[in-house]
Amino acid sequence: MSVEMALSEKRNVIRSSAMRMVWIKFQREGIHKYPAAATDPALATGDEYDVSFLANPHRHIFHFKIAIQVFHNDREVEFIQFKRWCENLFNKGTLQLDYKSCEMLADDLHEHIATRYPHRKIVINVSEDGENGAEVIYAL
Repeated sequence: MSVEMALSEKRNVIRSSAMRMVWIKFQREGIHKYPAAATDPALATGDEYDVSFLANPHRHIFHFKIAIQVFHNDREVEFIQFKRWCENLFNKGTLQLDYKSCEMLADDLHEHIATRYPHRKIVINVSEDGENGAEVIYAL
């Protein structure tokens, strides 16, 4: 077997065993708070690092990026339909999130997605205003 054929065969093996994921993005306005920020000395520091203001309800545009595993190249999870379904998990208008963090929102989303699309790797990224956030990887 020539070197070129061996490399081609190796690429085919790599390609056939590659994990495939499709992803979607959407945004929702929401209001939440972080009650512990008012009393936790690590957060209410009284200096330039003080974030005690987070204890009060405050608004963000929450950015969501969700990737879900697919098993072939003909996309058994059609991403436009998946995006519409994910968006519909939230009420219209401003989300009232109370104390929920980005990580908690990701866990809530995962529960719904994994129920509808079981046995798949799912990666959920939730950020506040597209600036700071969390990424949670739900591996099998």
